[in-house]
Amino acid sequence: MENEFSSRAMAPFASISSQSRGRLFDTGASPTRNQFQRDRDRIIHSTAFRRLQYKTQVFLQHEGQHFRTRLTHTLEVSQIARSIARALRLNEDLAEAVALAHDLGHTPFGHAGERVLNERLAQWGGFDHNVQALRVVTVLENRYAIHDGLNLTWETLEGILKHNGPIVDADGKPFGKYAREGLPAGLDEIVSPGDLRLSTHASLEAQVAAIADDIAYNAHDIDDAVRAGLLHISDLPGVPLVGPIAEEVLTLWPKLEQNRQAHEIQRRLITQTIEAVIAFSQGKIAEVAPSDVEAVRTCGQTLIAFPPDMAEAEKELKRFMFANVYRHDRVMGPVEAGEAVVGRLFDAYLSKGALPGRWRQIFADAPDAAGRAGAVRDFVSGMTDPFALEEHERLFDERPDFR
Repeated sequence: MENEFSSRAMAPFASISSQSRGRLFDTGASPTRNQFQRDRDRIIHSTAFRRLQYKTQVFLQHEGQHFRTRLTHTLEVSQIARSIARALRLNEDLAEAVALAHDLGHTPFGHAGERVLNERLAQWGGFDHNVQALRVVTVLENRYAIHDGLNLTWETLEGILKHNGPIVDADGKPFGKYAREGLPAGLDEIVSPGDLRLSTHASLEAQVAAIADDIAYNAHDIDDAVRAGLLHISDLPGVPLVGPIAEEVLTLWPKLEQNRQAHEIQRRLITQTIEAVIAFSQGKIAEVAPSDVEAVRTCGQTLIAFPPDMAEAEKELKRFMFANVYRHDRVMGPVEAGEAVVGRLFDAYLSKGALPGRWRQIFADAPDAAGRAGAVRDFVSGMTDPFALEEHERLFDERPDFR
């Protein structure tokens, strides 16, 4: 449980585990861990978390063993989230739990798999990885004796769903990206100890996890792209956000091997963005002056953010990365192959019910077409990259070559 010192050290607007809205199933108190620490531990010990080791971040496994996977990305996000939360006197344990769970709903082959599932499931509301992450932690992880799911606290579930902001506005209309894309399917099926309040912001700890995600992949995608030979350090000067850092590193160590230059750029970029987020967020919090975590949820704005100039530079950096890395032929070829694998698997399972093991019965027991599609969605989205390839070979006697 949270000791007296740690609770006193937190800001008044931090989330306190002893004040949690609870779990669906009461677990009693622990003499050694607070409620959010227990959430973190349940996530780390879950099957879905282990599968992240074999799910694509940007570069597929055939490119080599040293590129980020969903698991290593998640660990980097968690570390950054803890650093920001500590500086802002927030609850590090809740920030860590949300960070560790934020990608549990991702498909094999990265965003390529998500795009395919969203297309295949269009008539049933599409596919959203945040909603799927909630399904993972509330329904699909079923190793406990007395309940399905991980039985996480309300605060962690809220953070998983809303770390990027509210789902709807005060009038119930789709908000943010959902105003463009429509509400994701499955919101009415969420299993939770209470209403997750789709129109409010999440806690500051969840907002910290969200911005830590951006900080992590901005930095490590550059590092991976240099390692893969898609970028050279000399390409970076002039690029918003990272350019000045690259120029400084090249001036200080012009003859240093490129991988070490890339690491120096990465660590400086992470440090610079973390420090800027902390300083700007402190100012935003002071301006709004939330009295407690409930005031954070109802203040009507995100309080953990990049400064405006850095936010614009970060958008420009993303555009540069899309043009020069994410849409590069060496990335797009495997991406398209991954899309084909996921699409063929989904179609085969849905039309023939050819799912393996217990999933075949889950599919057969579904009451209608939507239920059968949902069973296929849950099975396919949970696959690792290697298992998806094994299933493709089982069904089609063919193993795509991503090289």
